[in-house]
Amino acid sequence: MANSAGEVPAVNDVLFTSIAVAGLSHHTATVDMLEAFRFPDEEAFLRKAKDRFRGMLLLQTCNRIEILVHGEASSLVSLLQEEGRKNFSILSGIDALRHLLELAAGMDSMIVGEDQIIGQLKASLALAKETGTVSPALDLCVNKAVHTGVEVRRQTQINRGAVSIGSAAVLLAEEQLGTLAGKRILVVGSGEMGMLVAQALAAKHLTAIYVANRTFWRAASLAKKIGGKAVRLDDLPRYMLLSDVVISCTSAPHPVIHCDELREAMRGRCWPLEGHPRPLILIDIAQPRDVEEGAGEIDGVHLFTIDSLRKINEDTMNTRRSEAEKAQRYLDGELTQFIRLLNGKAADDTLAILHSWADAIRQRERDRAIGRIGTADEKTREVVDDLSRALVSKILSDVTISIRLCAEDGDLSYAESLVSAITRGEKLCFRNNE
Repeated sequence: MANSAGEVPAVNDVLFTSIAVAGLSHHTATVDMLEAFRFPDEEAFLRKAKDRFRGMLLLQTCNRIEILVHGEASSLVSLLQEEGRKNFSILSGIDALRHLLELAAGMDSMIVGEDQIIGQLKASLALAKETGTVSPALDLCVNKAVHTGVEVRRQTQINRGAVSIGSAAVLLAEEQLGTLAGKRILVVGSGEMGMLVAQALAAKHLTAIYVANRTFWRAASLAKKIGGKAVRLDDLPRYMLLSDVVISCTSAPHPVIHCDELREAMRGRCWPLEGHPRPLILIDIAQPRDVEEGAGEIDGVHLFTIDSLRKINEDTMNTRRSEAEKAQRYLDGELTQFIRLLNGKAADDTLAILHSWADAIRQRERDRAIGRIGTADEKTREVVDDLSRALVSKILSDVTISIRLCAEDGDLSYAESLVSAITRGEKLCFRNNE
């Protein structure tokens, strides 16, 4: 692919596959904005948009919602506008690939270097596969990003002492109280985030830790692992009365902590002579939110959300800045390889033309040979067929490699010209730099 000056652009200037990513994250969005942008039924959204793109993937975490497509950025913008979404960012081409690498490396996370994004990307890819919205190019993109994310953590210390959103919530509680030693903590939610919160609490010398969950056996399972006590959701007011801190992180689509329950708990926390309740630190890190709107206005309740964790990330970033610079240099090198891989994948359609042409000839000549044999038995037919396949495979092996290398080097037009010369007898268009 030559530019206006007749030169073949550098490999890192060319991307043959249309890739775009759009969405919203903690960088520019508040909790309210993220909640409004979220797609409650992920499968329904993917299926609805399935026919508009060659591939599509939806990533939704507590602090970001992103849609990655194998298709045009303009089509993705149109889709989101039709869905009533606004104020989102949009990246395409090489910028989208760079963002995907930084995302998987934890460089774009609220808590820099956190590891949970790797599992979240894998889960999003698995869901897209279930709904049939993954193209080979998108599959390559996510797997390359995940591999790079794992490798950058191995080669740098970007995640050394890294905190997750869950452990950041624990740090926030500790900052508010001075120490968590001797305190009582209630964790609402026993999924992945609940486990991270519980792990972060393990070394805090608590008097008690309670675990509540909609499914009691899951609460009991997590409580057993950390030496805590399982609690039924119906008993939340009682245990909010007993606790110094409540950290809520369920995946429920609606609030699980209601204002009337909080008021009831806070009435029981009133000091006998002062008439004001003992303070309750309430940290809601769920998305959508677990705590009903207005809870922060209740006397004695000190409500914190994901937005409150931004300062912890700033402190984390300051201590890891040198490692982040090393990680960025590594990602810059991987981006070039990423582009080559995706460009090589773009040669698949061109190679399909070549291999279909060759297979048509193979079948014709196979049938002609079997016809000349006359009364060929099944074994003979099988041998002739295997022989014809092996010959075609070996004959096309080198040219297949050459075509893919042309694409990786940013010269897909030469690869297409090579296939046309082989399959149609057309004149071969030599590269401009040869």
